[in-house]
Amino acid sequence: LRVAIYARYSSDLQSDSSVEDQVRLCTELAKSKAWEVVDCYTDAGLSGASLMRPGIQALIADALADKFDVVLAEALDRISRDQEDIAGVYKRMEFAGVEIVTLSEGEISSLHIGLKGTMNALFLKDLADKTRRGLRGRVERGKSGGGIAYGYDVVKRFDEEGNPLRGDRSINEDQAAVVRRIFKDYARNQSPRAIASQLNTEGVPSPSGKTWSQSAINGNRRRGTGILNNGLYIGKLVWNRQRFIKDPDTGKRVTRLNDESEWITQEVPELRIVPQELWDKAKARQKDLDARKPGLWRRNRPRYLLSGLIKCGECGGGYSKINTTHYGCSATRNKGESVCTNRKTIARDRLEGAVLSALQTHLMREDLVEVFCEEYANQMNTLRAERDRAHNAHIAEKKRLEKDVDNLIQSIRDG
Repeated sequence: LRVAIYARYSSDLQSDSSVEDQVRLCTELAKSKAWEVVDCYTDAGLSGASLMRPGIQALIADALADKFDVVLAEALDRISRDQEDIAGVYKRMEFAGVEIVTLSEGEISSLHIGLKGTMNALFLKDLADKTRRGLRGRVERGKSGGGIAYGYDVVKRFDEEGNPLRGDRSINEDQAAVVRRIFKDYARNQSPRAIASQLNTEGVPSPSGKTWSQSAINGNRRRGTGILNNGLYIGKLVWNRQRFIKDPDTGKRVTRLNDESEWITQEVPELRIVPQELWDKAKARQKDLDARKPGLWRRNRPRYLLSGLIKCGECGGGYSKINTTHYGCSATRNKGESVCTNRKTIARDRLEGAVLSALQTHLMREDLVEVFCEEYANQMNTLRAERDRAHNAHIAEKKRLEKDVDNLIQSIRDG
């Protein structure tokens, strides 16, 4: 048998040697069974809550390409801890005719997928709850709950046993001066765009280490992001503004705002950077702008045909509406000419007309439509065949399991 080994470590095994140990143990088992190890797939330091991992993706692709007969892993939770994901991997392997064998569970069947998938999902939930409890306790002691805000440095300290003491921060005076400058300029009615452009012209490093943009200054007021909305600058540490939920379609985490009653707020006056009077002036200006444009922060859908799809030919950044009729380079206008010098604009109706004309000319040709229809039909037929094969395999598996259950019941009856 041709064998592929899969190994992974994450939060519960934070060690590079963990992958090596898993591979070594799997290799020993393969040798004892006279199996040929043809490849090894690994994901180091990546969570098992998602399949967005290069190692597991390569494993699935090679299984479908018939490069091996067996997947060997230390345990089922190394492949995935998500119920839906592990069931999806199992179905793909079953379709490819590849068995899954682990050191802990042996040969994996549908029963393992159901039981272990549930146990792994409960482990993830318990891990998340414990992490949140630990972070909340740290925040309620006036410590940081994670991450580093612009204007502060991480303070590295250790206890008597050499374990790191996390959550301490100190003011970075150079960055703090930039923060106060931003608030002063904004209070003097300078726009975030103009402030960002001036900072880029002077070569002042941004929070990301690249260039300043107006979004880094403006941020999102409800989420507390952006220089102008960070309460830590007036000595208020706010935690639990939002939570993260995994999108089941993409596997990516998306944010959801928590109710304000769930926020945890602690006073940390020693971390204040911005005087209260200056903070109040900036907030008053924001409030005034909101009153003039009440829908400014609620418009998030593309209003025009090509919104979000156009790129600058010079810097590769986005091309967006600069007035009611024309598109222009966003980087030039938001970050200044030190980032991009392309000041050219194009009328929206002219651009849309050119794109639509090209689509009609190049994509609506009769010969291309025939090719598309043929390929679409072939793909749909392939998907239907795969579904039918999987369905038949599930029926056979169900019958086998029902027979196993009947045998177990008979064995119990027989004592």
